[in-house]
Amino acid sequence: MSDGDLISEVYAGCYRRLVVQLYAVTGDLNEAQEAVQEAFTRALVSPGRFAGLENPEAWLRRVAVNWARSRYRRRRVLDGLLRRIGPPPAVADHSPEHLALLAALRVLPEGQRHALALHYLVDLPVDEVAATLGVSAGTVKSRLSRGRHALAALLADTESDGTATTNATNAGADATQVGRIDVRS
Repeated sequence: MSDGDLISEVYAGCYRRLVVQLYAVTGDLNEAQEAVQEAFTRALVSPGRFAGLENPEAWLRRVAVNWARSRYRRRRVLDGLLRRIGPPPAVADHSPEHLALLAALRVLPEGQRHALALHYLVDLPVDEVAATLGVSAGTVKSRLSRGRHALAALLADTESDGTATTNATNAGADATQVGRIDVRS
């Protein structure tokens, strides 16, 4: 029997049993499943060594328990750090204009989307955007230009559909300013 067949056989024979055992340890079914999957992944890394084990199920259990304990310790440290820095920042704007902008950004090609987000939303200069993306400054400028034009067209289409505009009389704002996002800058 090959090493891969042995791992498949052990998986079929003891996966559920290991998940139940790890569920008792972790108290969370998803954590238990991830721990057991991680144990089998480590068995697949060195199938020859796994095939030489006297009790493969015991080894898998030990690996899964150790993995779950390590993950618990890391999560506990992270939770402590998060408590120290305070509550999470305010949730992003949920106005129709903001949602339309996010929807339009998702449609753009990845390069343009990344350049626009880093330059306009993160407020990085062109040189830093280029360094972050690993491209030249000229490429970033090109992506910004093309992205602005595509974004303007997408947002103009959205405005004509009426999904990004708000009722000017309800908002008490000037009708020419409502629902418009200037992407030409």
